[in-house]
Amino acid sequence: MKNSLFKGMYHGIPIALGYFSVSFGFGILAVRCGLSVFSAGMISLTNLTSAGQAAGVDVIAAGGTIIEMILVQITINLRYSLMALSLSQKLDKSFTPIHRLIASYGITDEIFAVCSAQEDRLKPSYMYGMISVAALGWTSGTVLGAAAGSLLPESVSDAMGIVLYGMFLAIIIPPSRKKLSVLLTVIIAAVISILFRYVITVVSGGFAVIISAVVAAAAAAFLFPINDDTNGE
Repeated sequence: MKNSLFKGMYHGIPIALGYFSVSFGFGILAVRCGLSVFSAGMISLTNLTSAGQAAGVDVIAAGGTIIEMILVQITINLRYSLMALSLSQKLDKSFTPIHRLIASYGITDEIFAVCSAQEDRLKPSYMYGMISVAALGWTSGTVLGAAAGSLLPESVSDAMGIVLYGMFLAIIIPPSRKKLSVLLTVIIAAVISILFRYVITVVSGGFAVIISAVVAAAAAAFLFPINDDTNGE
């Protein structure tokens, strides 16, 4: 059990380092939207979702409703449910329902990728080790970023605030260069978002995110349907 725990912690170190730099930007963003350092830290500690947190802070800053917040989070974070279903096929028999509920807290894109690459069955201690280290990196980066954002000059904090958006670009650009379907989906979502920002301004920020994501995904599904007979795709 100890070996599995330490292995998970070891595998979680690169994830934590990456999370630290990105969450630093989120901390700055949260403070700029009017949140306190403590609130920003608690959001990161209890969520572990960069895109969901960024969208959630936008909803809070815009004075959105709880319904908007719920719909935004469901739309953005639904993929984690699919990741959890996939990982359930690799779990060790020691993964009781309680362990599954606890481990579900830490299923992120990066943790999912590392766990999926493991040849052995996943044990609770392994996932706990990885999640704890990753969560520490994400939360500590947020707290330090929020603290720095409240102390640094506005010009500096504004410049550092683009770190989070840089991460989003790093996520979408590589697959967009490889697949036309991804590129067009990104363009459609961006165009719709711009329309809501500068033309259809009566729609709140939260619903704008939801509509942009759903319409872009629906358009991609219509234009680029996946063939059920395609093997391995």
